Amino acid sequence: MNNKQRAYLSSLASKEPTILQIGKADLTPEIVDACNEAIDKRELIKVGVLKNCFSDPKDLAEVLAERTRSEVVRVIGKKIILYRPAKKPVITLPN
Repeated sequence: MNNKQRAYLSSLASKEPTILQIGKADLTPEIVDACNEAIDKRELIKVGVLKNCFSDPKDLAEVLAERTRSEVVRVIGKKIILYRPAKKPVITLPN
């Protein structure tokens, strides 16, 4: 994924609400499953990391992307944006 595609996906995600929140319990299997289901339906999701979570959001993003087979678009502060194209993609990425 190139910078132009990341910027495009980031601009799309800025209009979307935060779907999941990671808290004190860190990454539980339930959060990973919920994230996986959300990516299946939406392709692009935004995940929030609460203040009581002691893990670094960048580390969480990498682990979450690995477990959901998605790609980290961007980590801004405590917000993580993940993308995985669907079998029938709805989002068309620029070249």
